[in-house]
Amino acid sequence: MRFRLTSLLFFTVFFFHACAQDTAYEYKKATRDGIGKFYMGREIAAVMGVGGSFWLERDNRDEEEGTSMAVEKMPLNSNSIVADIGAGSGYYSFRISERVTRGKVYALEIQEGMLELLRARKKMLKDNRVEVKACTPQSLQLPPASLDLALMVDVYHELEFPREMLQSVYQSLKDNGKLLLIEFRGEDPEVAIKPLHKTTVEQLNRELGANGFKLSYRGDFMQVQHFLLYEKIPQFFSGQSTSH
Repeated sequence: MRFRLTSLLFFTVFFFHACAQDTAYEYKKATRDGIGKFYMGREIAAVMGVGGSFWLERDNRDEEEGTSMAVEKMPLNSNSIVADIGAGSGYYSFRISERVTRGKVYALEIQEGMLELLRARKKMLKDNRVEVKACTPQSLQLPPASLDLALMVDVYHELEFPREMLQSVYQSLKDNGKLLLIEFRGEDPEVAIKPLHKTTVEQLNRELGANGFKLSYRGDFMQVQHFLLYEKIPQFFSGQSTSH
């Protein structure tokens, strides 16, 4: 009887904890390119697989997007510690590495295929500043207060657990650390990207504001994307538990 009561108690606590974590999301029939999971009214987009890596490395990407200017505008110095979240093929990771000559870049991925591409590229370039590392859909798997900059390039809209991941980013950033989102402009119908793979500043500010971030700089210099730099709201999670 004692064993049954203990097991029942454990199951009850686990069940209510899981429900509490899940109340942030709604579930409906998936639309095209979506997963049927919604956060603050926005359907989460399906993740681009390793088969799309060629698109990340296309020869005219800088011309189409302005990626060189984006790297130039990032708040980096030679000692910066950076996390490139959803690094993909490492297009940004290894360009950032050239600026942080005494720092480090964590190239984080959840897909083994992408991790293999990153490892191969690191070996080819003989890079000693990029650390290829697996993360989870809910956590960076990095130490608290370890990052100067967390970066997501065309990634945020695909996060399966945006709430938990943002809280993990919050914990992993130093007090003066920044979160940079580069996202295709959802306000602009002329941007020829699937709707779920574009986002608006209004929606991003709402979601990030609910998780401890405020917009500190909006760059409008990229051709088709937002360049949005967020800072931590001090003590936002004080007295609350966060997922890391």
